[in-house]
Amino acid sequence: MSTDYQQAREALGARLRELRTEASFLGKDLAERLNWPRSKVSRLENGKQTATEADVEAWALAVERPDVVGELKGRTRSLETSYRSWKRQLATGHRAVQESHVLQEAQAETIHIFESGIIPGIFQTPEYARGVLTDVSNRLGTPRDIEEGVRARMKRQDVLYQPGHHFHALVWEAALHVVRCAPEAMAAQLDRLGSLIGLDTVTLGVIPLGARTPFSPKHGFWIIDERIVISDTWNAELWLDSADDVAFYRKMWDLMNESAVFNHQAHRLIMRARAQMTLP
Repeated sequence: MSTDYQQAREALGARLRELRTEASFLGKDLAERLNWPRSKVSRLENGKQTATEADVEAWALAVERPDVVGELKGRTRSLETSYRSWKRQLATGHRAVQESHVLQEAQAETIHIFESGIIPGIFQTPEYARGVLTDVSNRLGTPRDIEEGVRARMKRQDVLYQPGHHFHALVWEAALHVVRCAPEAMAAQLDRLGSLIGLDTVTLGVIPLGARTPFSPKHGFWIIDERIVISDTWNAELWLDSADDVAFYRKMWDLMNESAVFNHQAHRLIMRARAQMTLP
């Protein structure tokens, strides 16, 4: 967790404590009023737990300060912009997360993508997506609404066939060899990826394993309309919207783009990986 994120969480906790003390409530009194465990009040005030918008609204109403609901929700949204825990995002399952991507991608005009170990979600086949979402649920212990999540992820692909959008995607060659489903399904996924080359809305490059690069493939990221970067870690998404962060990630994407191959060369690498999936 980033220092900036934790500091912001502690600042929100201090504001909640201020509101409670101004209302002359002890922590146990407020917990009883909200029907919460006492520990939740303490953890929120000390920045040990991330408040939801519902939490801060309930807090404001309990201390009879409805006028600060907007302020507290704004602080909460600011936290979410920085750091979004996967376990928390997936608390109600995969469908809601995938549907939020549908809306975001439908509204975007230009998206720059880099993935080092996975086929980008918007290019996945149902079988590949099913393997990925199952692995995620097993790893995090979140609801297993796999089929609903797969259907929502497939809905994301509608935008690939609509004018006014363009996806500039770079994939490290290693991602073509990371098997996330049965070998025959992986072969079909690579066929699908190869078929996107030449699509009007997609520019697809592959960075060869043997290429000399001035960077390491640390993590995947998406740049949405040059205004926000979404980057995955093992347990969270980072949403970075400062001009400096966006400019830095775009600079990294441009460096990667210089190392990539396209068109028939990219297709050859994809088909070489596919051939490996069908070997006895």
